[in-house]
Amino acid sequence: MDAAPEITIVPDPAAIAEETAREILEAATTAVAASGRFTIALAGGFTPRETYERLTLAPYVDRMPWERTWAFFGDERVVPPDHPESNYRMAAASLLSKVAIPAEQVFRIQGEHPDPDVAAAEYARRMVEVFGTRRGEVPRFDLVLLGLGVDGHTASLFPGSLALKEVFRTVVAVHAAAAAIPTRITLTFPVLSAAARLVFLISGAEKAKIVKAALVDGALLPATMARPADGRLRFILDRAAAALLPGRS
Repeated sequence: MDAAPEITIVPDPAAIAEETAREILEAATTAVAASGRFTIALAGGFTPRETYERLTLAPYVDRMPWERTWAFFGDERVVPPDHPESNYRMAAASLLSKVAIPAEQVFRIQGEHPDPDVAAAEYARRMVEVFGTRRGEVPRFDLVLLGLGVDGHTASLFPGSLALKEVFRTVVAVHAAAAAIPTRITLTFPVLSAAARLVFLISGAEKAKIVKAALVDGALLPATMARPADGRLRFILDRAAAALLPGRS
């Protein structure tokens, strides 16, 4: 049975960052105690950036097991790593360059590769190496961070995309015509659904309608298709994003 969503509403984006930092520390501590390492897939966007900045401050920066953390990315735009729209660049500037995570334990998607399909296949191969998965298995991340677009997309899984139907490949290249940078590389639903924890970070009044559609109306959206089969599903919202949820404004 798929996990029922846990909904946490906090006052503002700063509180989302604090709550998410606590979740990440708890997940990391639990994972390291159980298996000796912590695997996380990072998200892009403004709201995750605040979380990453919070992780570089006390008490998290000192309590996180950085040396036992393996960091991947949920998606990436097809741009070089120093491009202003690169998810890797944002995460590196706000978090990865400021904490003691070993460089060889950070795995970026090669957005600059001339062939996005090859870059996707290479990223899938790297995950196989790190997770030790066998044919037919998918990696089980300890935690995957996700956002929610106003169109219901999450990672780079957009409405109408053929990638929504992917059941075999763990990483694919996609084209999102409405996006400013349309070509993307993304993890697929088999990977998201295998995660021990999926955490959506959502802020802003412009997200209120799509939050209601996802959490109340039962709309079939890419974000509502991301459901861990054996894990925790959590939505951390600020009050503006949660304004249209019944009894939660």
